[in-house]
Amino acid sequence: MRILLSSVFGPFAQDDEFGSRKMNPMELYHNQVTRAQGPFSLRMSHRSWGIMMIQHNIAAPSTVLDFPTRERFVRELTRHRYDVVGLSGIIVNVGKVREMCRLVRQHSPHSTIVVGGHVAALPGVERMLDADHIVKGEGIRWFREFLGEPVDAPIVHPAIASSFDFRLMGLKGPRGGGDPAATIIPSVGCPMGCNFCTTSSFFGGKGKFINFYDTGRELYDVMCDVERKLKVRTFFMMDENFLLYKRRALDLLEHMKREGKSWSLFVFSSANAIRKYEMRQLVELGVTWVWMGFESAQASYVKLKDADTVALTHELQAHGIRVQGSTIVGMEHHTPETMSDEIDHAIAHDADAHQFMLYTPVPGTPLHADMQAQGRMLDGIDLADIHGQYKFNFAHASIARDDSKTWLDGAFERDYQMNGPTLYRMMRTMLAGWRRYRDDADARVRARVAEDADKLRRGWGAALWAMEHYLHESNRDVSDRIRALRRDIEREWGGMTTTIDRLVGPVLLWAARHDAAKFPLGRPLEPRTFVERRNWA
Repeated sequence: MRILLSSVFGPFAQDDEFGSRKMNPMELYHNQVTRAQGPFSLRMSHRSWGIMMIQHNIAAPSTVLDFPTRERFVRELTRHRYDVVGLSGIIVNVGKVREMCRLVRQHSPHSTIVVGGHVAALPGVERMLDADHIVKGEGIRWFREFLGEPVDAPIVHPAIASSFDFRLMGLKGPRGGGDPAATIIPSVGCPMGCNFCTTSSFFGGKGKFINFYDTGRELYDVMCDVERKLKVRTFFMMDENFLLYKRRALDLLEHMKREGKSWSLFVFSSANAIRKYEMRQLVELGVTWVWMGFESAQASYVKLKDADTVALTHELQAHGIRVQGSTIVGMEHHTPETMSDEIDHAIAHDADAHQFMLYTPVPGTPLHADMQAQGRMLDGIDLADIHGQYKFNFAHASIARDDSKTWLDGAFERDYQMNGPTLYRMMRTMLAGWRRYRDDADARVRARVAEDADKLRRGWGAALWAMEHYLHESNRDVSDRIRALRRDIEREWGGMTTTIDRLVGPVLLWAARHDAAKFPLGRPLEPRTFVERRNWA
């Protein structure tokens, strides 16, 4: 039995009849985090990790087809005989999943069609798609049972590069932007159960999650394997609240200490989970990037109870830990009179990166069910437009739908104008970490901050030179702060660093200006297609 596992087809950054939207490219950062930062927006793509995980955990011959075009998808169907075609997508891509089901029926009518991913949570999806099976929740166990394979076999983790095709200032960058990372998926779901959260709802809701690896030792072994295969020491822990499972995290730390591993970890975590640790524990664990939900100053979510996220952000940064904040625009208590103060509070975090998203009742979440029961869901809203970066899909008590986009766009712009490019903020935090821990008693900590220092010393300052001069006329305050950081770095490491900055900086400035002039809204980029066969005879 042969299995084809495919993500939805591209292109993505265009307006078409299948639900693609020009404003919703297949890029996390340029879409939701750095999109107002012009040529300094971080441009990269990420793989479809779910289908990669499934492929490595079934014995049947299989192909992963990631980011195909329609034509490439059809060619795969006609060149190989597949008994099962698995399609994965999110709700905004339901139109593409529908079209792919049609193409399978046309070109491979003998194939059984299985649809998974967040699109499976859409109420009534069975009537929208011509599929044989709709799978909501974790797909590895489902496929193993469907194929008659041992459902409780250990989870095999593939070696997954965290991102690919990095670009900055109009130029292609090295792998991982010079800091290649691997993605590790310890668990799926989140027990916090925030009412708007699609991930929590999809994997069982409040109080539920699915652990792939229960112990730090298991995680350590996986990370060693991936370290060897991908030659990386940085890991993006794709777990909705990694630090919440303190026993596992500290067990991992003990193994890292024992074997002298100076790894860097990028983690998701709630404010209250972070507060369960001493800063020293986080530093020794190698936490260098935390994605933390700020949501709103007045939010009542358990994960934020009694948390001063501004103070916590600044404390983390003082220890060299970069903070990716996430703020919701248009919550129930927001009004036109308070919205500006809410955004100012978010910006006051001065996080290294900041995601802004509209309060969005996504089908399948408790929030959507509540709004629907109240009769507040708007009619005629295309599912392709509920990605959280456009306009409300519900009737807000105080904010008009068209105004929601104005507030959202303004939040991105104000954060950029007040705090500057994300890359500058990251380097500021990296320097703080180096200065604090360069003489640390723990050799692992010294080695990790030395890696950051090496980046700053060997060329990253040239990007500061370019940013400083690019913003000199339009934003003198931020330009001056960038110059001060560049000079700090040059004083720290001396002549060669200064020489590199002055030689390479003008080249980067020219590239940034050229890219901004040619693509004022950002260069349109599409992820390349990946074809990976396993157990293929």
